[in-house]
Formats: sequence, structure tokens, C-alpha cells
Amino acid sequence: MATEATNHARRVLGWAARDATGKLTPFMFTRRENGVNDVTIKIMYCGMCRTDVHFAKNDWENTTYPIVPGYEIVGIITKTGSNVSNFKIGDRVGLGYVFSSCLDCELCNTSRENYCDQMRPVYNSVASDGTVTYGGYSKMIVADHRYCVHIPEKLPLERTAPLLGAGITVYCAMKNSNIFDYPGKRIGVIGLGGLGHMAVKFGKAFGHQVTVISTSPSKKELAIQRLGADDFILSTDPTKMQGNRRSLDFILDTVSANHSIGPYIELLKVDGTLAIVGEPSKPIDFPSTPLIYGKRTIKGSIIGSVEEIEEMMEFCGKYEVLPDIEIVPIKKINEAFDRLAKNDVKFRFVLDIAGYGGYQASRL
Repeated sequence: MATEATNHARRVLGWAARDATGKLTPFMFTRRENGVNDVTIKIMYCGMCRTDVHFAKNDWENTTYPIVPGYEIVGIITKTGSNVSNFKIGDRVGLGYVFSSCLDCELCNTSRENYCDQMRPVYNSVASDGTVTYGGYSKMIVADHRYCVHIPEKLPLERTAPLLGAGITVYCAMKNSNIFDYPGKRIGVIGLGGLGHMAVKFGKAFGHQVTVISTSPSKKELAIQRLGADDFILSTDPTKMQGNRRSLDFILDTVSANHSIGPYIELLKVDGTLAIVGEPSKPIDFPSTPLIYGKRTIKGSIIGSVEEIEEMMEFCGKYEVLPDIEIVPIKKINEAFDRLAKNDVKFRFVLDIAGYGGYQASRL
């Protein structure tokens, strides 16, 4: 019988939250040795997002401590298993939210493993061998190669990291609502955070007119001048909201704070769709009347499959669609966490695991 030592022989330094304060401190733990289907990844960067904060603070009341967050992982392969033929040592690689799935159900067999009942995330879960999963706020990770993706050479690693979370979440929600198939649509984006700013970029790259919808007047200049949005709606202005009634074909709701979507439904045209990708801690409130009389649809979406991530990577490399980031040195990891909780980031934090910079445009 395999022992704990043989299955988990690699000592790893990570940064973990030990309780609901969410404070991150150095944490030594073990990862399994590289198996026949595995690749070992030296983590260079890991994106930081509000999901990490929610888990670290036990906002969803399902956190197991200690927890090492991080699911937007990019790095370099240092070892491959005997069954691995599509990756080699030295390859640039990404690993997202999905750490494992059954690989045998209808969903897994149709490249929808992210919806598999046995899908296990890269942290705060239990792997198939019965051990706790720890995320990308760490020096290295061992992962099944079937959940990893190649990173095109033209994409800088540090700016690629958020594509594994924020990028693919937005990409899939828009793709699965047929937004990419018919250019020239009028689309709305609720919220201008990490996901929202990627929605603006993808929307423009696919030839749509993009309207940002926000409760913050200060976001107007960011939306239009910095990101190239076509219009801005201040959602706390009744006149503005009424004036844009039935004007949008599609709305992407990226807000993870508790809010009502009733007022936003009225912005949709007849047959319009509102897709939700934010995950508030309480149920979302909405009225049924505007759905019924507008023949509108509300749907949800989460992350993406390996196939979809690879597709998105190629698209981002071709059209240079990349997130705006701030690089976070390890010593300021808790400062970044505090800022994330306050939405004080434009637009995505990336943790510098390897200890050096790279993209120097903005740095904490």
C-alpha cells in the first residue's frame, strides 16, 4: 500500500489562510510525486480574484482550513509523466479551476468536464486520491496534463494568468449566448471589475457596440476612454435607465455583490438574454413580469472546458486581447487581498510567485 510519504513526497511553500480572517501566511505542505499522467509545473504567476477572497474568508461557508487559494496558474513544466506526449519540459502552461473530473461521463466526453458531477477544483476540495487540493499561491503544482493548456508564445505569462479565470468565464458566457456569431449587436456589461473589463475587450474584439452599466459615475471615463466602450449607463439614474429601456440584445452580469437584476432586465430587447457569471453570497432577486412580457432569458455560466480555454488562448493571441493587471510581490499579498475586498484594483491582480517582474506597466 502506498504511504503518505510516497504519494506526497514534494515539500512545497505556499501562502494559506488559516481562519475566516482571510490573512495569508507562509505554509509548508506536500504535493504528490509526478504520476504517469501528470506534469509538474513551476508556478511563475497566479491571478488573484474575489473568488479567492470569498473562500479565504469562508463567505460561502464551505471553506476547509488551511486553504491555499489561486486558480489562475501559469508556469513552466519541469517534469512529465510517461503517458504525457503533448507537453514537454520547458513548455509554458496554464492550469485553471478544474483539477480533475471523472473523464467518463457524457459531459466529460463532450468537452464539458467543467460541469461534471465529479469535477474537483484546484483548491478547497479533495482530489481523487483522497487528499486536499491546494491552489496556485504556491511555488509548484503537480497536475494531470489533461487539464492543462499550452500558452501561445506571443502571450506574456503574467498577463495570461487572469485569462484562466476572468477571461474564460466571460468568453464562455458570451460564446454560449451566440454573441460571437453575429457582430453588430448591442451588449451591456454590468460591473467594471476584473470580469467586466474583459467583457468589454471581448465584446469590442467581436465587433459589438458595448455599453457599461455601473453604480459608480467614476467608471464612465475608465469604460469609454481606457477600454473603448461605446456608452455608459449609470444604473442609479432612473432617467438614464428608462431612456435605455429595450435597447440591448445581451447583458453580462459580472457583479458578485448582492443586488437585484430586475432593473437590468428592462434594458433588454424582446428575446434578449441576461447571463450571470457573478456569484453573490445571497440569492439574486428578480421579478418575473419583465421576463414574461419581454420573452427574455436569464442564464448562468461558469469558467470553461480545456478545449474552450485553448480556443480562447488562440483568440487572445491573434487579436491581442489581454487583461490590464497590477503585479503583486509576495510581501504585499495581504495588502492586495484587502484591496480586492474593497474592489480597489484596475483591473486584475497577478501574484508574482517566481519573485521577479516582467510586465512593468503597473506594480504595487
